[in-house]
Order: sequence, then C-alpha cells, then structure tokens
Amino acid sequence: MKTIGVVAEYNPFHNGHAYHLAESRRKAGEDAAVIAVMSGDFVQRGEAAVYSKYARAEAACRCGADLVIELPLPWCAASAEGFAKAAVHILGSLGADILSFGCETEDLDELIAVTELIGQENFIDRVLRMLKENPEQSFAAARQKAAAETLGRELTCLSRPNSILAVEYLKAIRREGLSLRPEVILRSGPGHDEAGKGRMASAAELRSRLGAGISIAAPVPTKAEEIFRREREAGREAADRAKIDLLMLSRLRFLKREEFSDLPGTQDGLGERLYDAVRRENSYPSVLQAASTRRYPLARVRRTALYAALGISEEAFFVLPQYARVLAFNEQGRTLLHECREKTGIPLVVKPAQVRNLSADAEAQFRLGTDAHDFYTLCYTGGETLPCGEDWRQGPAVCI
Repeated sequence: MKTIGVVAEYNPFHNGHAYHLAESRRKAGEDAAVIAVMSGDFVQRGEAAVYSKYARAEAACRCGADLVIELPLPWCAASAEGFAKAAVHILGSLGADILSFGCETEDLDELIAVTELIGQENFIDRVLRMLKENPEQSFAAARQKAAAETLGRELTCLSRPNSILAVEYLKAIRREGLSLRPEVILRSGPGHDEAGKGRMASAAELRSRLGAGISIAAPVPTKAEEIFRREREAGREAADRAKIDLLMLSRLRFLKREEFSDLPGTQDGLGERLYDAVRRENSYPSVLQAASTRRYPLARVRRTALYAALGISEEAFFVLPQYARVLAFNEQGRTLLHECREKTGIPLVVKPAQVRNLSADAEAQFRLGTDAHDFYTLCYTGGETLPCGEDWRQGPAVCI
C-alpha cells in the first residue's frame, strides 16, 4: 500500500487541513493511505492545544487521515528543526513513501536549493559570524540574511512559517538518508495568522474565535465540528487563556534560578532573563513580553517557559522518538497498522501498557507525556472534568 505521510498540529482541524489531505491523496492516487504525525497536547508555539490530542486525532481520522500517530514531547513543542526532525524520523521508521506538506510556495526546486545551502559545513559559520556582528538579531534572521547573500536573491521561504518547516523536513530527510519523496501542496485560504473569509480560516483565527465564544462551524468540516462540540459541551476545551496563563505563572514561580539556567537552549542567557521576568512581572503574558527581544523572539521564549513548566530538560532532546503511539485509525488505517508492524523500525504503541515492555528511553519519553497530560487537563474550561492518569488508560479512537 502506498502511504502518504503528513505532519500537523490540527489545532484545531479545519477545512484547509481537509483540503490538504484530499489534494495529497488525489496526487498520490485515491487508494493511497494517509499517516498523520500529529502534535500531542502541546504545540510548537509553546502553548496547550485547544483540544486534546485524542479529540484532534479523531477529528483528523474522520476527515481524511487513516492513521494518526502522536508526535510526543518534547518534540511537539520544539523549534522548527526539532519538530521536523522528530516527525520525519517517525514517518521514515513507519515506511511512509511520500511526505506531503502545505507550503506558501510550490517551488520545490528552490526549497531544495535552500536546504542544500544551509546544510553546507561552512554555512553555519557564516550565520554565527553574522550573529557575532549583530548579537541582537535572532538566529532565524541571521540565517535568512546569510542565505540571501550567498544565493544573491531575496528568499521568502526562510521567513514564512510553512516554508521554514518545509526546508526543515527536506533537511531531515537528507540527514537520515530516507527515500521519502517530498510533495508540495500550495496552501489554500488565509495564511498562518491571517483573517479568513467564509469557509476558510486559519487555526489561529479559530482559536481566537473559541476564546471569544464564537462559533467555528463554517470553516470546520462537519464531522470535526461534531467532535469539537462534544468536547466543548463536556468541558474539555482549553480555550480560556486567563486560566491557562495563571496555571503557567504558578508553575514558573515555584522554580529556582538554577532550574531556569538548565533549560534547553538557554546557554545564551535566556534562562536567566526569563527567571528575572517571572520574579518581576505579575502576569504570564507580561513575563513573556518582558523576556522577549529581537535576540529572544516571543515564540522561543514561550517554548522555553513551557519547558520550565513541564519539567523538560536538555537531556530530553538527546534521543529521537523511541515509539509511535497510535491515537486514531479507520478501516484502512487498521490494514496499514498490520503492514507497519512488519516493516517498522520503531515500536508501535496501541495500548498504553505496551510502553512498559519497551526501552528505558521509550518509557521515560512516555512518562514525560503522561505527566504533561495531567497538567493539560487542568486547562479544561469544565471545573469538574480534570482527570489524572488518563494517558495511561486512553486507547486510540477507532473510526469505523
């Protein structure tokens, strides 16, 4: 069976995502199966997903995906490079044939050219030199400038979020020597943080609507909206920013100075800066703003704060995902699961108890996620729906 791999957050799933899955299948052949590697309860921007991984996986599976696999912590909340590296590792281990991704450009040749450039040994030296000359700029800005100067033209693909991820996917495929064939799908509808119209809206706009109590029915497939409405009515929605901000601030205030300095990627002083902001500011948003600069972009600060709140250490990033946890599957996904078991290079976890039979690294990764899920459920709007230990009991959604 030909398999299409996609990487997503589906936070929440909307018509643009459904279009991407349908277009991917049209290009590959209608009999192809779709494996979606989807972020767990927390996402790359360093925030809690608006619906749990279980609900989002079920929505994806009822709207175009055949098999949904969790992208676990810490990788689901990593930078673009770490996020892409871990997701591609899972898809390669499961034997996917195609990696399909939405992008602001269809120019695969340019994406490949940029990938080859930033993969050169001397390119990173050029970027570091630019950072030394102007330490206030971010790494991403220095990389884009270095690439543009080398190629002699402006490069929008290193400034747009989906294009940045596309380059990181290609880089990960190249690094691991995988046979995954990249397939670009031009994004349909509004950009990442742009306002939408009618039946198309960005995930950011939908999250904003949910926070304001506004319906998201029009830009979301009917089957997905039914699942999200079910979750909302049961109080299992993490859309109350004020509640989540208070939870985050309370966690950060318990940490000692040295714990901030030991967080992933804080050797350049970000941990110390974040600690000072926590002790000085009286709200979580003001902490993030106070710690942010051009050198420390808000997205990076937000991820670092999440690492602090969830107890994610530098060591957690040393090992790539050691298992593939199944969150949802349909009939074709069930067949795909049998095929994956025969050719996979990574253990499949269908029942949570199975992780106890895996390596120590695998169990440590799983426990990081279970502890984080217990924190995640505190973010629900329903005060009576705050389960503990759910990650050890919950099996995949069977969408048949």
